[in-house]
Parts: sequence; C-alpha cells; structure tokens
Amino acid sequence: MEMGTVREFIREEVGDWDDEEVATARFKAFSGQRSDWEPKYRFWKDLILSVARHLRLLIIRPLEVKNNWFNRGGLTPLCLDQVLLEMYSEGEIVRVGDLLDPKTSGTLSLLLSKVRRNLILIRPASPSLPALLQDHLVLTTLLKERAVEVVKHLGESHWTGSCIVTMGRFQDICGGPGEASAVLSHLSETGKARYLSVRRKEFIEGVKVSLSSVPVSNVSNLDYDVLHLVSTSERLQQQLKVIDRRCEVSRNSALASLSSGNKKMALRYARELKLVTGSRDKCTMFLNRVEEVLSLIANAESTKKVSEAIQIGAQAIKENKISVEEVEFCLQELEESIESQKQVEKALESTPLQIDVEDEDIEEELKNLELEVESENLQAQISKTRIDSVAVQAEASESAEALSDALTNLKLSGNSTRKSAVKNPVLA
Repeated sequence: MEMGTVREFIREEVGDWDDEEVATARFKAFSGQRSDWEPKYRFWKDLILSVARHLRLLIIRPLEVKNNWFNRGGLTPLCLDQVLLEMYSEGEIVRVGDLLDPKTSGTLSLLLSKVRRNLILIRPASPSLPALLQDHLVLTTLLKERAVEVVKHLGESHWTGSCIVTMGRFQDICGGPGEASAVLSHLSETGKARYLSVRRKEFIEGVKVSLSSVPVSNVSNLDYDVLHLVSTSERLQQQLKVIDRRCEVSRNSALASLSSGNKKMALRYARELKLVTGSRDKCTMFLNRVEEVLSLIANAESTKKVSEAIQIGAQAIKENKISVEEVEFCLQELEESIESQKQVEKALESTPLQIDVEDEDIEEELKNLELEVESENLQAQISKTRIDSVAVQAEASESAEALSDALTNLKLSGNSTRKSAVKNPVLA
C-alpha cells in the first residue's frame, strides 16, 4: 500500500487538511461532553470509511490507520483511540474473533452467534484499548457493501436461484482469504450462504450462495457432487492453460531449431508438440463432459422450480375456488397468444432477407435520383438568383435615392449661388 496515494486521497477528500490551525484542533484528544466532540468523531469515522473504501479494504489495523494513514509530519491524531472505541460500541467495527465461524454455522451456532452479538452491543464496558489496537478490525458498513457486490458478481455468471463455487474462486471474488472469511460470515449469518466441504481423494471446500431474495436452501448430497464437479472443472481449466503454454514453447523451439538448421532437435520438439496436443484434446474432452453434466443439473433444477410453481398454482386454484371453465378459458387465451406469436415469427423467417434486383432497375433508379438532385439544385439556384436580384434592386433603389438627394442638394446649392451673385455683382 502506497502511503502517498492515501495522503493524496485525503487532501482531495478534506479541503482544509493542510490548514495548520484546523489540523491541530482535529488532532487533539476528546474533552468535555459528547456533544462537544461529536462533530470531530463523525469527521474521523467518515474519513476512515472513505479511505478504506478507496483502498478496497474490509479489515484494518488500528496502528496502521493511526501511524500511517493520518501521520502528518510526525503528528498523529490523539483522539483516534477514542474514535475506534466509539465505532466499536456503535457496531461500526467488529473484531475478527467476533465474527461467525462459517465452518460451524449450523442452526444452533447461528443462534448462539446472534445472542453473543446482542450481548456485545449491550455490554457495559468496551474491550481494553491495547487489545483493540492490536487486533484486526472489520468495517461492518464496507462488509455489507462487499457482500452485495459478491452476490451480484456471481449472479452475472449463473442463471439459477443459487450457485456453488469453490473456496478458491470465492476468495478471488472477495479479494483474499481474510475478506472471503468475513464476507462468508456475514452471508451465513443473514442466511444467504452456506459453507460446504467434501473429501474425494482430496479435501475440497466451497460455498453455496443464494442469488435471489430467498434464503439459501440446506446443503444436500447433490450439492457435494456439484462442488466436486466444479472443482474438477477448475482444475481442468488450469491444466489447459499449462498445456497451452507448453504447446507454445514447443512450437517456438521447433521453429528456432529449423531456422538454425538443427533438424534433429526440430523433430524432437515437433514430437513433443504432438504429444502435448494430444493431451490437450483429452483434457478438453473431459472438460466438456464435466460442463455438460453441470448444465444438465442446472436444467434439472430449473425443471424442479417449474414443477413447484405448477403445484403452487394448483394450490392457489383450489384455495380461490376457481372453476375448471375459467382455467380452460385462460389456457385457451394463452395458447392463442402463443400461436399468434409463432405465426409472426414464421412470417418474419419466411421473408427473404435479400431481394433480387435487376441492374437495369438499379440504373433507372439512379437516374431518377440524379434528376431529383438536379431539380433540387436548380430550385436552390433559382431561389438564390431571386434573392440576389431582390438585393440588387434594393441596392439600386438605395443608390437612386442617394443620387436624387445629391441632385436636390446640388440644385439648392446652385440657386443659392445665383442669388448671391445677383445681390453682389462684385462677386459675379
């Protein structure tokens, strides 16, 4: 984690972070009543959540937060210890040890966990400050956000109501083993996920997650088989990647040997490439078979959901006392609607996508388009000519008026000159 990135983010998040007087006031310890330091507490709590969200962190260490995140030239917030205690009291943070263990999340364990969580919330005293500062703390607000993101991500690649993924895949989605354990704990506590494991030559761990609003169903024997198949599929995909890399190396080595004239080594690499290619074909065949079985299981689950929906519909018909004639009428309308839709689709399919057109028709249509374009251009030129003629007439009219005014002035000036000459013969 680069501390420079954290400091730049804090400067952007807090406008007056570099103000010496404001920073000194914020870095002081709490004093007085809660009403006095409540705004300061809200400031630090929101800033901790913002930085952790920016860094994509669910689990924080108080000493790192205090000494690294908010270290300002050797000055650290004296109030941060009290801020963490208050956040712990309000349930904004929990210790990793307080989380529900998803591996033992049975009904009794879940009940005991909820009772323990309630006792923690109403406890008269907080844990000792040194113990809290040395522990790893989980931000509950960000934990809930990450859990929603994980379920949404899984829903984008699965179209059933629930899915089963391996623990490795779940950890990759969550961002690491610690984050995965926290997210799984939260999902298990809310009834959205269940931990499962199976031993088939090796120990396999997985998670069953509900992708809908309903809680996840209990783990069945089929779920263990699906987990084994999913794990096998992932191993085959990883093996394919390794084989592809070996194929690339063998091919490049064979080409290099041919370029250097070493035919013997080229034949050796070519033989190796052939063997690796055969292994890839077998691996691909096994992977296709596994994915086909998983697809059949998913389809069977959908069929089961449809059957359950039909049973629910039949029960609703009985409870609402709907007659057989009404049901038949609804089914008949449904069949007519489906039939009309099929006819529309059939008509669209029968419509030819391409229409054969003769070259003569194309040439004739092109000539018509050219005539239309020429006609439009001619009209535009006529309109422009009319506008220009009107402008010329207007200019000519203005020029004639100006000339008339000039002549009038000239006549007036001539008359006045003659009158002056009559009155003054000397000037004449």
